Amino acid sequence: MISEEQEQQIIDYLILHRLPVDILLEVKDHMAEQVSDIQRQENPDFDKAFLKTQKLWADEFKMTGYPGFYREEIPVIVKKIIKEKYNGIIKKSLCFGILSFAVNLMLIYLSADQEVYNDLFRLYNSLFVLSPFLFWVFSPEMRKYVRWDFKYQGKLFYTLYQRNLGLYIICANVMFQIILRKDRYVFKFFRTEDSVALLPLMISLLVPFILQVMIIFVLINFFKHKKSLYKMRDFLSKASE
Repeated sequence: MISEEQEQQIIDYLILHRLPVDILLEVKDHMAEQVSDIQRQENPDFDKAFLKTQKLWADEFKMTGYPGFYREEIPVIVKKIIKEKYNGIIKKSLCFGILSFAVNLMLIYLSADQEVYNDLFRLYNSLFVLSPFLFWVFSPEMRKYVRWDFKYQGKLFYTLYQRNLGLYIICANVMFQIILRKDRYVFKFFRTEDSVALLPLMISLLVPFILQVMIIFVLINFFKHKKSLYKMRDFLSKASE
């Protein structure tokens, strides 16, 4: 069993590799367990066992790129975990996005005329702008722990999900511009006999769908991030001291 001081050495080592906190704590537990196993089996002191553990993990901490998610290079292990978790979230986002796309189409046939459709479209898509913001506002526990002025500022992100704030801001801005516009293609194509240019029609259909998928992605990440924070209260509280 390693001491608190020895556990802190492992944490400090992982901080040097800029692991997000949720991944850091997960890896810390595995490394601590491995150090303890080496001590039981080979009976070295902590420093030698920890050094051997570092060598066993060396390939996992090599730096690699992950375009689209990180501008800078990240450790291989972070990329592996992010890909595994994000792939699942992307699949869920696409499923909900397709369902949302079906709702958008349903609004067309529920609308008596173009103006009614415009109003319903704006109302429905406004939910995608407001929902993440409202979840944040009504999550005081989240706001308590997610702040930038903590012990490891500039060294760590709280969790791998924390980088999605920028994505939400971009999506919300674009969605807001779409909400303000008046539809001239979708309702006309599905409900009238008037001819419609294909390219503007496809843009009018696909851009809201893509934005909805991305915002759903952000929302799922929000709940994953919140769940992670509950597991990290002690660490974050100590880090804030």
